[in-house]
Formats: sequence, structure tokens, C-alpha cells
Amino acid sequence: MWVLGLTGGIDSLFAMTQLPNTGLGHDSAAVLLENGEAVCAIEEERLSRIKHTNKMASSSVVFCLETAQKSLGELDAIAVYASEDFLNEKLQEFGLHTPALSAFSDIKNLYQFLFEREFGVSVDRDKFRFVHHHLAHAAGSYYLSGFDKALILTLDGEGDDVSSMVIDANGKDFNRLKTQSVADSLGHFYLRVIAFLGYKDFDEYKVMGLAPYGNPAVYREMLSRFYELLPDGDYRIHAARILDMYAILQPRRRDEAFTQVHMDIAASLQEALEVIVFHVLRHYQKSTGHTRLVISGGVGQNSSMNGKILNSKLFEAVFVPSFAGDSGCAYGAAAYVAHQLQPELPFRGVSHAYWGTPIEDDEVGAVLADWQAFLQIEKMADRAAQVSDLIIDGAVVGWVQGRCEFGPRALGNRSIIADPRVASHKETINAMIKMREGYRPFAPSVLAERVRDFFEVPGEQADFPFMSCVLNVKPEWREQLPAITHVDGSARLQTVRKDDNPRYWELIESFGRKTGLPILLNTSFNNNAEPIVDSVDNAVVCYLTSGLDYLVVGDYLVRKKGWGNEALAQLVVSLPKAAVLLREDRYVSHDERGFGHFLVWNYDTARRHPLSEAWYKILQAADGRQRLGVLAFVLGLTTAEISQVFEELPALWSDRLLVLQPASRTEAGSTVR
Repeated sequence: MWVLGLTGGIDSLFAMTQLPNTGLGHDSAAVLLENGEAVCAIEEERLSRIKHTNKMASSSVVFCLETAQKSLGELDAIAVYASEDFLNEKLQEFGLHTPALSAFSDIKNLYQFLFEREFGVSVDRDKFRFVHHHLAHAAGSYYLSGFDKALILTLDGEGDDVSSMVIDANGKDFNRLKTQSVADSLGHFYLRVIAFLGYKDFDEYKVMGLAPYGNPAVYREMLSRFYELLPDGDYRIHAARILDMYAILQPRRRDEAFTQVHMDIAASLQEALEVIVFHVLRHYQKSTGHTRLVISGGVGQNSSMNGKILNSKLFEAVFVPSFAGDSGCAYGAAAYVAHQLQPELPFRGVSHAYWGTPIEDDEVGAVLADWQAFLQIEKMADRAAQVSDLIIDGAVVGWVQGRCEFGPRALGNRSIIADPRVASHKETINAMIKMREGYRPFAPSVLAERVRDFFEVPGEQADFPFMSCVLNVKPEWREQLPAITHVDGSARLQTVRKDDNPRYWELIESFGRKTGLPILLNTSFNNNAEPIVDSVDNAVVCYLTSGLDYLVVGDYLVRKKGWGNEALAQLVVSLPKAAVLLREDRYVSHDERGFGHFLVWNYDTARRHPLSEAWYKILQAADGRQRLGVLAFVLGLTTAEISQVFEELPALWSDRLLVLQPASRTEAGSTVR
């Protein structure tokens, strides 16, 4: 039986987003299960290159169908991560303001239209199944855990007008013990506080990394006024009181340096979150007697909190997948429907999430060769030995192997890797490659069989493949592992088993054999402007526009050549598919008018990127077939304008405001050949 799971919105990639609050939100994704097991899964952002996109997961659906060699007509069900009643209500609500939506009789009718629009296929309305948002969160993590019974806690901003759910799971029975209103959302609580730190949606994990630099006692009393613990594991959030923080600071500007006040607030907030969650867990553990806990939802990705739950020994085992956020609901909705349709499906734990785009070894060389004007390319005889030597010599390496990971974390197939013994790697990677705040920590990947040698692992649980728990580095190893040991002695670790990822395991083992430390620094392979790389081309572009020393794809080792404007001029330029070019003619004062040129995004027009007139002209004319140099000539750009184009190009390319690719990839016309 084949079940497709979906998350995300209803807008096409090319449409101006009109409905930001339909109840179908961020992190669009698709997952395809065969008899309850994942055959393929991918987040839409990996393919569209739009971080946290809420566009319809069209490319992800196509990827899943092509990978499995299935058609939409061969699917038994299509599972959507929100309840049918909730979505019908939203459809009516938005139909009042958007007449086009009022034409649909119900949500199934709308999804029939969407599939016809995106894929040109008419789908039987009865194939669409709808799963409550938090039930999708819960089911995904539960069925992945392999537990046959557990207490499940879901926590996020909101979904289906609910912010949290507590479930007593016994076999296939989900007994909902408690739901929490959106007014008492821990996700919204966290976001409201971090706004004072200059952060917004999807920045929560940054604050988690900042918290260890602060003292939670400083603002403990203030933060305690923002919530109230009630009997029976209940709580209330007093959101209006959060504005009291104006008494101690003004909201931080994003370019402003962090002060100790910001660090102390982060620490107090992290502590407040943990106090509330432990209050809930203690009550429901006692009332249900469950010894196993499953956590899901966006707040459930707070790995510091998860580590403290594990260390508390309140539960014998704690399971959190790497995709606990909304993209994971695609898996959860599909898994829930699959188990409903096939009650005989077993509970089978899953130890990896390598379900995405494959890197085909026999195709890598040809793809890299297209970039040979920029790259020196070598095929290695012994990948693990050679790359481990480079890392020991101090290199920071982009590492691309096999199928990409599903979810927001790189687990060794789309990773930046380095020597954990080199303290300066923290600053180098944050500043030159990730282009992000210097305080941000990096995760260690350790051989699963050696985890207890280096980390304080409580109880019997010692398998952490999803990088979802922060645990302490053993004190005797902290000085030797400065690049992965956070300021408080902790690390968000990933254990690697040979059966799950033989290539990454072999690299870590080779490094460990030579150094005595079977551990590598691991962070996601991307810069601050893009999602994790997916394809070989994505990896090459990120490598060329960052400070990475080497790129390893399959068995190929790649170094940068020195290139100039002539090589750049031979690349084909195009506009990102979700980009919108603007030329503004407006008054800039009471007496003066001025022109401005900008690139904005169709999903967020508030993100405005200034463009020079020369680049505006180039991107306006770019058709994805003509080389940059040819366009500049055809447009009649002056020598000064051409000089300006090449001066501005590196920043535009690094920020992914344009797409550059080798001319050999395009079916160029005669003017380009």
C-alpha cells in the first residue's frame, strides 16, 4: 500500500503568496511510504531553494513519485497534515475575502483542483485523508521510535488551533489526555521573548545556543511572571506581560552586538521553557506510568531541553526525530493513515533519515566537469584515508554523499566537516562559511560504539542518530575537543552506525584511528542565505561562494582554481524562480523624485534587496540560456557598468539573489554557442 504525506501551503512556486495564515504553514515537504516504510522523503526547500518555504510541495511530490516510479493514480491515499473540519472552516473564512476560494465546495475539492493545477492529473477526492496537525506530529515520532507504547508530548507555535497535545499511546490507540490552546502556546511565548533579542521565526535554535553564555537567575523572577503553573500538569501563558521587558531593554537591532543582558534573557527563557515542560511531564508520567517518552513539534527540536529530560531519568528512553518540526508532519500524516489502513503493520524503529535526493556515483564526474573552469577535480583511490588526512591537516571540507537527509539537520550526507580538536574552527566556520553569529556551537558526529567513551550518557539509551539531544562532554575530553564543546561543556551529538551510513562511519573511523578521537565536527552544508545543499551543483555553488577548503562529492576531491571575470562571464545567468524585480519611480522628498531597483520574493515582499541599474537590466533580460558576458554585450552596458557588474557579482551570488550555471547545462541558442 502506497501513502503520500504532505505538508505546506497551496500557492504554486510562481504565485504571489496571498494567504499566509490558511493553517497550512511552513516547511513544505512530501513523504512516500510503502506499507508503512519510507521509500523517499524531501523538504520542498531543498528543491526550490527557498528556506522554510510554505509553497505547495509540488517538486517534492514529483521527486517522490519519480523515485518510486509511481503515478498519482497508483497511490492508495494522500495524507494532509491538518484536520478536515479545520481546513473546511479556513476555506470558508478565506472565501469571504478571496472569491476564487469560495468556488470550492470543501477542502477535498480544493485539493483536487491543486493536483490538477500542479500535476495535470485528476485525483479521486476520496484518496485525500486529513490528519490533525498535532496528531501528525505525534504519529510521526511515535512510529519512528519503534515503541509499542509511550507518552507523547507535542509542542509548537500552533496547528489546528492547538499548541500542544499530550497523548497516552498504547499500540495503535492514541488517547488524547490534554490539548493546550494557542493562547498558551510555548512556541509563541518563546518567539515573543526572543523578539527582544533581535530574533524572529525560525531563529529559536540560535537563542538555545546563546543561553549557556547567560545566568538564568538574573531574569528568573521576571520570566516567571510570564507563565503560571496550574494543577494536573496544566499551565497558562500571560503573553501581555512580556511587554514588561521594555523596562530592562529595547529590542535589539539585528546588526547590534549581543550584551550580557541578551545572554541572561536567553538563559532565563530557556530555563522557563524547561520548568513548564517538566511540570507537564512529571504529572503525566505519574498518571500514566509510561517509561518511554516521545517528543515532537517545533518546540520539541529544542535539543537542550531534550537532553535535560533524558538526564533527569524521568523516563527510561526519550525519542525525538531530527524532523520534529512541520516537515516531519508529512511523515506523521502518512504514517498515521498507513497504520489506520493496515492495522497489521509492525512497530519498527527507524535509525536514519537518508530518504532524499541521491548522489549517483557514476554521474558525479560529469557534473563536476561542467565547472572545470573553476575547479581542480581529482578522483580518490581511498576516500576515507585521504579526506581524514586533509581534516587532520586543518582543512574544512564540504562532504556530499548518498541520499540527502530528510529534515533540517545534516546527518553526514550533506555536511561541513572538520577536526573537533581545532578551537579556531568555531570562528572560521561561523564567519567565513556559515556567515553567522560567532557564538553558535557545532555538533560532534561520533562512532556509535564509542559514544560512552567521550560523552556523559545517562541510563541505557546510547543511540542518538538524529542529533536531537544535548549531552555533556566528559570533563577529561573538553579541552581536547574545543571545536564541538559548548561554553557549558555540552554538545548536541550524533551517533553514527556503520549499517546506517557506511561512508561517513568509515571517514570518522579513519580519523579516529589516526588521532585517537573517532569524532568529527559536523554542521549543515549551506551558508546563511540558503537551505542545506541538495544537488552536486548546489554543493559546488556553496563551495565557490564560501571559505571552504575542499569539496568532496562521492569519490571526487575538489579544489578551487583561481578564476577571473572571463570565467564568470561564461556562466549562464537567470533569476531565481520566486524572485520579483521592481523598478520604483517615487518621491524621495517633497521636491525630488528618484528611481530604485530591487529584488523581492513572491513569498515575502518585505525582503527587499537593492540592485544597481546594471544588474536590474541583466536580471530583467536573463532567460536562463544566455551567458552573462553575452547579456552584458547585448544590453550595451558601458565599461564602467560591466566593471560594476563583476564587482557586485560575488555578494549577489553568495546571497543567492541570482542563479549562475555552466553554459553546458542549457539548450543555448546560436547567440550563446
